[in-house]
Formats: sequence, C-alpha cells, structure tokens
Amino acid sequence: MKLSQPMFPPHASLIERCWFFVIRGMNSLSLFFLVLPILVIIPLSFSEGSFLAYPISGWSWRWYENLLHSDEWLRAAKNSFIIAPLATLIATILGTLAAIGLQKADFTGKALLMAVLISPMVVPVVVVGVGVYLFFARIGLADTYTGLILAHAALGAPFVVTTVSATLQGFNHNLVRASLSLGADPIVTFFRVTLPVIAPGLISGALFAFATSFDEVVITLFVAGPNQTTLPRQMFTGIRENISPTIAALATILILFSTCLLLALEWLRGRNQAVTQF
Repeated sequence: MKLSQPMFPPHASLIERCWFFVIRGMNSLSLFFLVLPILVIIPLSFSEGSFLAYPISGWSWRWYENLLHSDEWLRAAKNSFIIAPLATLIATILGTLAAIGLQKADFTGKALLMAVLISPMVVPVVVVGVGVYLFFARIGLADTYTGLILAHAALGAPFVVTTVSATLQGFNHNLVRASLSLGADPIVTFFRVTLPVIAPGLISGALFAFATSFDEVVITLFVAGPNQTTLPRQMFTGIRENISPTIAALATILILFSTCLLLALEWLRGRNQAVTQF
C-alpha cells in the first residue's frame, strides 16, 4: 500500500509553510477568476426573463425548449455534428500517418517539416481563414461542406500529430520486428501491434481535433455558406444581432460537453502513464 506524501518537508520552516499556503491561495484565486465568467452563464440559462441580467426574477426551462424547437439552432446543431466527426476522422487518419512516418524517417529538414505540420496551431486563425478562403474560392470549395470539413481537418491534424508523436517516443519497435518476423504483413502489424500501443495518444489527439472543429467559428465565417452554419457561428450571429438567453442555454450544454471531453482526456492521460510505467 502506497502511503500519501506529507504536505511539507520534514524540516520545513515557518516561512516555508506560510509561503506554501500563500501560493495555494493565489492559485485558487486565479482559478476562481478564470472559471467565474463561465459559471455565471449557467444560472442565466434557467432565467424566465428575456434578457441576460442579474438578479434572476424567476426560473424556467423555456430557453432550453426554445433551443430544441428552433429550426435555426437545430440546423446548426445538425451541421456541427456532421462536420466535426468527419473532420476529426480525416485529421486522425492523416495526423497518425504523418506522425508514424516522421518517427520512422530520418532526413534533412525533418524538424522543418514537423514545424510546417503543426503550424495551424501557431498561426493566427484569421490568417489561416483568409488563406483557406482564397485557396478554396479558386478551386470551388468555398461555401461547401467539403471545404469546411477539410479546413477543420487541417486545424485538428496538428493535435493528432503531436499526441501520437509523443506516444511513439516510448514505443518498442522490437514488437513490430517480431510481428513481421512471424509472418504478419505491415497492415496486420499496424492494427494488431502498433495501434493498440498508440491508441491513448491517438484518441487524445482525436478528442482535441473534435473539440477544435466543434468550437471553430473564424474559419467557418470565411469558408461556410448560409447552409453550413454551425453552432458557434449561430451563437456569434445571435450575439451580434439579438442577445437571447437561448445562447446561455446552449453555452451551458457546451460547457458540460467540454467538461466531459476534458475528463475523458484526463482518464486517457492516466491510462497512458500507467501503460508506460508498466
């Protein structure tokens, strides 16, 4: 049985103990400052009033009902749940293949190629949006589902590349050699040997790619047409034209959805560490 570690070193002075509590207090206040604006939205989604304002006069589910019976919000939700999974699938496949290829290959300019692959994570989204729009407009992919899915996949692929590459750092390639020596072809070896080992990193990258696509609004404003409106774009339009508590209701649902994704990522991270230590 593993005993819990003491809070302080055995010979910690009074100043060190006080400084420990000061740091803990500052961290707690910083976390509270960051989370409070998010938590403020949740009670507003249950308000019976027509404006986002405190104090709340009464409680009602009307804005959730409005969300479920609005054609605009339902169409935006349908588009989001079509575009995000397809973009995630493409990003996961391409990102995994790129990570494996970069891990196996050794050539001049490898670091530069890696920097190019993860550049969508660094370059401002507005710049990416303008570039994607100008390119897609020339080849006829602007205002199409295909163009929007490919654009979202390009944003999500760097997350898959980085997480899978990190997982491959501790991968034992003798397992692949043993599988090939026993007669398995490369495809069978990948699905039977490599994929189960890198699965935690692959799934983590896929979740990041899904969250990136599901929450993306800037690229959607440039590339999507009226028929490809997603939930973030619909929220942006609603905030600009008419602030309704329906937006607070949707924001509450997205907060719960994002929390579930973060918990899943934390579980996968713990599982990946357990497998690595084993």
